[in-house]
Amino acid sequence: MKFSGKNVLITGASRGIGAQIAKVLAGMGLKVWINYRSKPEIADALKDEIIASGGDAAVIKFDVTDEDEFIKGINLIVDSDGELSYLVNNAGITNDKLALRMKTEDFTSVIDANLTSSFIGSREALKVMSKKRFGAVVNIASIVGEMGNAGQVNYSASKGGMIAMTKSFAKEGASRNVRFNAITPGFIETEMTAVLSDEVKENYIQNIPLKKLGSAEDVANGVAFLLSDYASYTTGEVLKINGGLYM
Repeated sequence: MKFSGKNVLITGASRGIGAQIAKVLAGMGLKVWINYRSKPEIADALKDEIIASGGDAAVIKFDVTDEDEFIKGINLIVDSDGELSYLVNNAGITNDKLALRMKTEDFTSVIDANLTSSFIGSREALKVMSKKRFGAVVNIASIVGEMGNAGQVNYSASKGGMIAMTKSFAKEGASRNVRFNAITPGFIETEMTAVLSDEVKENYIQNIPLKKLGSAEDVANGVAFLLSDYASYTTGEVLKINGGLYM
């Protein structure tokens, strides 16, 4: 991949899909800023792994739901590197239950962690990137934001909102040469899916045309493409990485 920028901030990057995104982008020559909220030892271990492999990485602690912390985090990166070239809004949570049993705070907490945090990051990135008339943002949404899912009214709303928000940011950022795109992963092999029984996994797989779960690397490669110069004429798009489950 070819990149015109030099660094990238990945929220929620210390584990899972975020960690794989960090590894892939570092392997392509970008300095990766690994955001985490707790357990610094995990973030530090990822940084050490990337550096040992010849990449460049730094860790940065802040809670994406805290607006002041998020802004300070971005400012720290700009003060350190002179720019923020790319942002991946990856941090998020789930709190699944049927809507009839879902309290308002169960809904709003997921909206805040997934959607509002991505808004803050996208807004602040646009401010910074506009100064150099260059940058790209990828928001990690979800297949359930496109098709819905029982027991995930809150999560579906947050990810569906992220898709619509991405398109609106793309319209606002275009005149400043700042691109915004989204990725909607399907069933990806992560720590969350690892706890599922083989029977449950097989039921999922039977509904997937490619007959397999996706990997974190599949998502990371999609992120790399959308951030790279190869996607320089792509903005406001939703890249589906779901094995054909939702077309």
